[in-house]
Amino acid sequence: MCGFVGYIKDKREPVEAWEKIQLERMTEIIEHRGPDDIGYYMDEYIRFGFRRLSIIDIDGGCQPLSFENGRYWIVFNGEIYNYKELRRELKEQGCTFQTHSDTEVIAALFHMKKESAFVELRGMFSLLIWDKRAGTLYGARDAFGIKPFYYWEAEDGLYCASEKKSLFPAKENNRVQGKGLHYYLNFQYVPEPYTMSAGIQKLEPGCYFRKKPEAPLEIETYWKPSFQPVPSSEKQEKDAVRTALREAVHLHMQSDVPVGAFLSGGVDSSAIAALAKEVHPGIKTFTVGFEREGYSEMEEAQATAEQLGVEHVSCLITPEEVIRELPAMIWHMDDPVADPAAIPLYFVAREARKHVKVVLSGEGADELFGGYRIYQEPQALQAVSGLPGWAQSILKYAASRLPQGMKGKSFMERGTTPLEKRFIGNASLYSEAEKARLLTDTKEIHSFEEITAPIYRQAASYSEVQKMQYMDLLTWLRGDILVKADRMTMAHSLELRVPFLDQQVFQAASRLNAARNVTKSTTKRVLREAMRGIVPDSVLYNPKLGFPVPIRHWLRHELYDWALRTIKESPVNHLFHKKEILRQLDEHARGKQDYSRRLWAVLVFIMWHHYFIYNRKQPLDIAK
Repeated sequence: MCGFVGYIKDKREPVEAWEKIQLERMTEIIEHRGPDDIGYYMDEYIRFGFRRLSIIDIDGGCQPLSFENGRYWIVFNGEIYNYKELRRELKEQGCTFQTHSDTEVIAALFHMKKESAFVELRGMFSLLIWDKRAGTLYGARDAFGIKPFYYWEAEDGLYCASEKKSLFPAKENNRVQGKGLHYYLNFQYVPEPYTMSAGIQKLEPGCYFRKKPEAPLEIETYWKPSFQPVPSSEKQEKDAVRTALREAVHLHMQSDVPVGAFLSGGVDSSAIAALAKEVHPGIKTFTVGFEREGYSEMEEAQATAEQLGVEHVSCLITPEEVIRELPAMIWHMDDPVADPAAIPLYFVAREARKHVKVVLSGEGADELFGGYRIYQEPQALQAVSGLPGWAQSILKYAASRLPQGMKGKSFMERGTTPLEKRFIGNASLYSEAEKARLLTDTKEIHSFEEITAPIYRQAASYSEVQKMQYMDLLTWLRGDILVKADRMTMAHSLELRVPFLDQQVFQAASRLNAARNVTKSTTKRVLREAMRGIVPDSVLYNPKLGFPVPIRHWLRHELYDWALRTIKESPVNHLFHKKEILRQLDEHARGKQDYSRRLWAVLVFIMWHHYFIYNRKQPLDIAK
C-alpha cells in the first residue's frame, strides 16, 4: 500500500533543480501513505515520486520500478491478489522477472497485453506506467475505485496523484469548483469525476488513460458493473456466494505483517472476521463506540468476537476528541465528505494501527447484496406507486395540502414520485429549492439529476431495487464509502482491504434474484443465509447499525458552541447566506427540526475551505 505523484511534460525538458524540490514536496505530503520507503524517477518528460508502506517483504518492492531494460517505469498503489497466478502464466509465455513483486507482474502483463491487462488484475489499484519507447504515459484505476486517482491537466502537461493535496505545490491557485459545491450539498460528497477544486478531476473506476506529450488526454472504460440475474435455486445462490467470499477473504489475507479486522455487530464484518480466522486463528478485531446510549455496538461486537473465538479491542470516543482530531480528518479527506461515519472510522483505524498494519473491512456488502433498508422501499410503496396515474395525481395533491411532519404525508409524496426523482443514492441533503436559499450565487444551479439521469438511463432494464444498487455503486460507494475508508485508514498508515469488492464476489452477487434477495421483511437475504453456520445465528439478522454517530445530540449540546463559533467566524459569506445556516442551527438546538446532517455538511465544508482555500499552508502542517 503506497502513494504516488507523477506528471508528464508536454515539451522535452531537462530536469531543473526547482523541479526536484517541487517533486520532493509533492511526495512528502503523502508520507502517511508510505512511511517505509521513498523513491523517484525523472527523465526529459516524466517525473515520478513514490511512498511505500511495506506489507509483503519481497525483493524488488521498491518503486518507481523499471521493466524491460528501462523501457517501462511504473508507480503503483494497491494490492494485486492474483499476481502469483499471473506471474506463473507470464513465465510460461517467456517473461523473465528480476523480483517477486506484484508491481513487476503488472509491468510484464502490460508489456504483453497493453491496456487489456487491467481487466485481469484482481485487486485494488491506481497506477502510472511510462512507456519510454512509445513516448506514452498510461494511467489506470481499479474496477470499483477502492484506490484514489486524481489528475490535473495543466498548461505544461498532465499531473497525477494518489491524493489531491499532492498537486497543490504545482498548482498556483485552488478555488472552489461551482459544480462541486452544488453536488456536495445534494449528495454530502462530491460525486466523481468531479472534485471541489477547480481544474482537478478524478479518474473514474474501471477506466484507464493514454497521454502523449502535446497530445490530448484519452480516457477509456475497461469495465463497468452490471446486474445479470440467472435462473438458479436458493441453494445454488448461497453456495456461489459463500465460495466466492471465502476465496476472496483468503486471498486478501496475503501479508507478511499482522492482519486484523474491523468488527461491528452486523453480518458483514462478522463474516469477514470469521472467514479470516480460517486463515489466521490469532486475528484481532477492532471496534469503537460512543458513551451515549444507542450509539455504540461495542457490547455486540465483543459478544460476537467471543463467539468467534477471536481477540477483540475496543475504545470509546468523546466529543472533545472529535473536535481535537477533526482538522486532521478534514486534511486527510482531500475533499469535504459530510458522512459522520468517517469519525469512528478514523478512531478505529488509529486504535488498530497500534496492533496491526493491515485490516479487513466489510465495505461494499450492502451495495452488492442489497443491504440498505431503503432498498425495501419499492415494495413498501407499491400500494401507492401501483395505482393508476389519475389516482396518484389526486394523492400527490392531497399530500401537498398536508402540514409538514403529518403522518402519511411523506409516504404519499414518495409513493407518487418516480424513483428517478426521489432516489439519488443513500445520502440526500439539500433539495434544489433549499440550495437556492442557502447559496449566495444562484445564477447557475447544478441539479443532482445532472449526475443521476445518465446512470438511470444505463439501468433502464433493471428492477427498481437493482436500479438503486446500481446508483449506489456508481455514486455513494465510490464517492463516500471508499473515500472515507481509504483516507481515514491511510491517515494512520494502515492498509484497508475490502474482500466484498473482489471481482468474483461481485460476479456472484450480480446473478442473484433481486426479488428473492430483498424482501419486505429483510435485506441481503442470500448473504445472510450463505453465512449461516459461519457467523453466530444471533448476528445473521441483526438490524444494520455499523458505527452510528450522535451528531444530532452533539449539535444540540456538546458541540453547539463550537458550531456557532465556526459558522460566525468562517470567511464564507461569498458562498453562503449565514443567516440561513444560523437559523437551522437555532431551530435544531431548540428541537424544532433535525437539521444535524445538513449542518454537519456545512460545518465540514467550512473547515475544508479554511484549510485548503483560505489558509493553504495550515493543512500541510496538520499532517506532521
